[in-house]
Amino acid sequence: MTLALLFGLFFLFLLIGTPVAVALGLSTMGTALIVEGSDSLIDLASTLFSKLDKYPLMAIPMFILAGNLLSKGGSAKRIVKFAETFVGHLPGGLPIAAIFASIIFAAVSGSSPATVAAIGSIMFGAIVANGYPKEFAIGTITTAGSLGILIPPSIVMIIYGVTADESIGKLFIAGVVPGLLIGGMLMGFTYWKAKKLGFQRGKGASWRERWEALKEASWGLMTIIIIIGGIYGGIFTPTEAAAVSAVWALLIALFVYKDITLKELPKVFVESGKTSAMILFIIANASMFAYFLTLESIPEQLTRWVIEMHLTPVLFLVAVNILLLIAGNFMEPSSIVMIMVPLLLPIAKKLGIDPIHFGVIVTINMELGMLTPPVGLNLFVASGITGEPIKNVVKYVFPWFMVLLIGLLLVTYIPQISLWLPSHMGG
Repeated sequence: MTLALLFGLFFLFLLIGTPVAVALGLSTMGTALIVEGSDSLIDLASTLFSKLDKYPLMAIPMFILAGNLLSKGGSAKRIVKFAETFVGHLPGGLPIAAIFASIIFAAVSGSSPATVAAIGSIMFGAIVANGYPKEFAIGTITTAGSLGILIPPSIVMIIYGVTADESIGKLFIAGVVPGLLIGGMLMGFTYWKAKKLGFQRGKGASWRERWEALKEASWGLMTIIIIIGGIYGGIFTPTEAAAVSAVWALLIALFVYKDITLKELPKVFVESGKTSAMILFIIANASMFAYFLTLESIPEQLTRWVIEMHLTPVLFLVAVNILLLIAGNFMEPSSIVMIMVPLLLPIAKKLGIDPIHFGVIVTINMELGMLTPPVGLNLFVASGITGEPIKNVVKYVFPWFMVLLIGLLLVTYIPQISLWLPSHMGG
């Protein structure tokens, strides 16, 4: 009864056009008032603040600021040039370079929309100008940008780590191999498709040109070493790494590349603040929603029900992927993680599924959700960059979306893709 009322109110608010974050908060408070009375609102208010009062969440605004500084400060352009010198001569070289650059930029921004915006705004015109169909350009830059949600640092992984009480450092390193695997699959598919369309090899860059491009991009690339090397070298925590990366990005933008002036800095801070506030507001309301589910023992009831059904891990993961893919059509990743993880993770643990592996599965599903209408944010970013209607962007993205889906299945049913690197680094 309680579960039906909670989700019934939630979907009712969504149907009348209420923003997801507000719908989460209102449905929770409405259900609490009906089921437990006005005294329950005091507990919910306390929960709202306590869930936000977590040290790891401080990393989110810092990574967002670092990503904005790097994308507006010229690092993205230099990373693209570096990628082009290595793969630009292949059939489909420019689109492949866009994917390669997205993999690198994802490792410094932690944000999927930021990766699409930064790399897409640079590469879309260049790809089309070199004779590629616009659907080819849009398909590659939109899907490749979604890797920003998987390759560390990942904001979604931070939220999962806080929600599941798992090591964010382990989650970060668990995302590396799946991110590289799926990125490689996207590049391989793009190469095959370009050859099929009749595109030939171009003139390759010399090693001297590659070295010059590497030197130009090295300041931005150092952010990856600072974040990953600092965390796994035991120098600082993921949250401290976020703060260091933001300071590093600020120094690069102002004093090395000099693509941002002191006058432009307040605008970057305001944009980063708005994005951070939006994410944290969603987390606050979703945490109330999840807390109420726990209060009513709904995760325990679901776990008991699944165990009684004798559901195997394979079938459970099929159900999880379908559920998360559907949720990704209607909700923002932060909301999905905060609501679904408290429900699904206890069942996964009971079935012997590693919570770190489960976190990677959830994150890849969120990646796919960024590419599905009606709320797939990457679709809107790509539409804004290219001037194409959303319906066209969805159509152009579909072949590469299927590659991502195959990547999800591989990672889901071969746990060692996610767990091999954390187990070796931990050993």
